Amino acid sequence: MLIGINPILTPDLLRHLRAMGHGDQLVIADANFPAETCATRIERLPGISATQALSAILTIMPLDTYVDAPARSMQVVGSPNEIPDIVKEFQTIINKTADNPSRIRGIERHEFYVEANNTYCIIQTSETRFYGNIILSKGVVSLS
Repeated sequence: MLIGINPILTPDLLRHLRAMGHGDQLVIADANFPAETCATRIERLPGISATQALSAILTIMPLDTYVDAPARSMQVVGSPNEIPDIVKEFQTIINKTADNPSRIRGIERHEFYVEANNTYCIIQTSETRFYGNIILSKGVVSLS
């Protein structure tokens, strides 16, 4: 345990978050997400929801300010303008916790999988709500 570090953030996950550079991306995935197919680096957070993981990660990881959409979620198949409740919760967490709050941009399901294949790592949670997946782009940590 460390002071000021959410205990949800495991040692291996902390290592990955620290190793990521500016512009690297990660996926916070639900329990149904095909993580093994999409990534070589997977961290599992059993018993943790995607919203809990997002809240914890955003306490220590900045969002990228150099891209239009540092947070992207999967659109509902057949209803791309629908915003699932979990994505609304993601947005509330970003608005409250992120150093650079921004709007979540929805992307088509298969495009989401393509982008997930190019991320630094996938964090697989035990989230059971549909569409409980989000891609985050890491920003720069300014020490000045």
